[in-house]
Amino acid sequence: MTTHPAPSRRTLLKLAGGAAALSAVPLGLGAAPARAVGNGFGLTITDHATFGRMEYYRFATGNISWQPGVNVLLPSDYYTSGKRYPVMYLLHGGAQDFRKFDMEDDIQGLTAGRNLIVVMPDGGTAGWYCNPVSSYAGPHNWESFHINQLIPWVDANFRTYAEYDGRAVSGFSMGGFGALKYAAKYYGHFASVSAHSGPASLRRDGGLVVHWANTSAQWTDLAGGTVYGEPFWDQGRVTADNPVERLESYRNKRIFLVCGLDEDVNETPVRNGQREFRGLLAQRGIPHEWHELPGAHFVRREMLQADVDGVIARLKKA
Repeated sequence: MTTHPAPSRRTLLKLAGGAAALSAVPLGLGAAPARAVGNGFGLTITDHATFGRMEYYRFATGNISWQPGVNVLLPSDYYTSGKRYPVMYLLHGGAQDFRKFDMEDDIQGLTAGRNLIVVMPDGGTAGWYCNPVSSYAGPHNWESFHINQLIPWVDANFRTYAEYDGRAVSGFSMGGFGALKYAAKYYGHFASVSAHSGPASLRRDGGLVVHWANTSAQWTDLAGGTVYGEPFWDQGRVTADNPVERLESYRNKRIFLVCGLDEDVNETPVRNGQREFRGLLAQRGIPHEWHELPGAHFVRREMLQADVDGVIARLKKA
C-alpha cells in the first residue's frame, strides 16, 4: 500500500468535519402520549429539558466515559396526535456535537409541519461512530452506544416504528461516514441512508480516511488510542466499516449522496470517494441519488431539506 505523509492536526480536525459552532419504566410503543421517559438499555438519564418541539437528554452510559447528549426533535402534534412516526437519526461531523443541526442548520425549520422524529446524538469530537481499537481515556464506544442503547431506548420511549421501514440515518462529514457505515453493518435497522460530504471509501489515497480517523481521535478523544489501530490496522474492522466493500448491504435502500465541487483539503478526497462508491453501486445496479454542487465542506440547506423530504417519502407514514 502506498504511504502518504501524515496530515497536520489542524487538517485532520478539518477533515473530520470542521469547527462547530432523569428512574422510570420505559413507555411501550402503544402508550398514551406523555412527556415522561425512563431509563433502560444501559442508559440513565442525568439531565432533561424541553425547548418547544425539542427534547434534550444527557445520559450516563458504560459505553462512554462522559455523559453524552442527545436532542430528540418531535413533530408539532406529537403530544396530541397519538400517532406513531418514522425516525431519522442525524449524525454530526468532527469537532461538532449533537447541537450542530439545530444551532447551525435550522433542522426545526426544515422539519416544520412534517411527520418525522429526528434524533441527533453526540458522536464525540472525533469518535468516527466506532468502537475504537484502543483508548487511554476510558470507554468511547460510540457504535455500541448508538446501536445497542440509543435506538432501542428511543423506540421504547417514543411512538416510533421500531422496524426497518421506520428508520433512516443521515449525517454530515464524519457523520456521513457514520451513516453509511451503520446502514451497511446493521442492514435491518435503516431503510434510508444519506451522506452530506461524508467519506464513502476508507482505503483509497493510501487509506487517507483511516489515517484521519486514527490521528484525529488519538489527539482529541482517546489520549493516544486509535480507532482502527496503529501502526497496523485491524483490517477486519476496516473492511466491516468500508462502504465500498459492503455494496450489497445498500441494496433496496434509499441512498442519498451530496458533495461539493471545490478543490479543498476536505472535499476533494470526499468527492473522489463518493464517486468511487457511486460507480460501484451503478455497476451492481443499485439505485442511488447523488448531487455534486458548488462549494466545499458544509451542509447545504436545500440538500438537507431534500433529504428530510426524501426520508419521509421512503419510510412508513405517521
